[in-house]
Amino acid sequence: MTDLVKVEIDAGVMTLTLARPEKKNALSNAMYGALADGLERAEKDPAIRVVVFQADGDSFTAGNDLQDFAAQATGSFTGERHVWRFLKALAHATRPLVAAVQGQAVGVGTTMLLHCDLVYVTPDARLTVPFVNLALVPEAASSWLLPARIGHARAYAMFALGEAVDGATAVAWGIANAAVEAGDLRARARAAADQLAKRPLGALTTTKRLMRDAEKIAALMDVEGAEFAARLQTAEAREAFMAFMERRPADFTKVS
Repeated sequence: MTDLVKVEIDAGVMTLTLARPEKKNALSNAMYGALADGLERAEKDPAIRVVVFQADGDSFTAGNDLQDFAAQATGSFTGERHVWRFLKALAHATRPLVAAVQGQAVGVGTTMLLHCDLVYVTPDARLTVPFVNLALVPEAASSWLLPARIGHARAYAMFALGEAVDGATAVAWGIANAAVEAGDLRARARAAADQLAKRPLGALTTTKRLMRDAEKIAALMDVEGAEFAARLQTAEAREAFMAFMERRPADFTKVS
């Protein structure tokens, strides 16, 4: 679907690499489609036992490409929104998911980590979920998963104030397993993936199923998705995206 997501399969491990470093790996609709394709393929292919997410450049991802958001807010977007396929694939994934995160992890770049089983970050990683800044609401079932992981007060500050979490804090709060220097990040994630690939897959998938309520997560994604889509059509969202396009601060005080 796109060459901006590289797919490699080796020794039972599928690696999905975001390859748009010049745009901080901002996720386009086509990139979401490629990620969804990868996860869906992993579920069907017995040779794929683990999936690793990683990214080229100095950032994991700047989140959703705001040009796509702006197009949706103004009604000029057409076609299938592959982000929903990707989110549902995360919700229903049975294969172990491993993430290697450096630099920025904005929006879905952070919320997708709540669906990963092992997460490694660099010390300078910056995890943010600034949905309210864009007049939007949480997605990827993060309105439940993030408070469940780190507590209401911390999650609300991340959502409503856009507060960033660094790598060490992400580990301390239980979002990530370990903080690893950038030069060792991919090797650490791959070593973990290789260990998982050698474990009995049936036991791994059953363990994951017992630890997660996939149906509840998917149902909450539907609720969040409807709210998210509605918010994209509001005057607040139009102001947020116009401000982005015009490179000025948004002024929500004049929006009724």
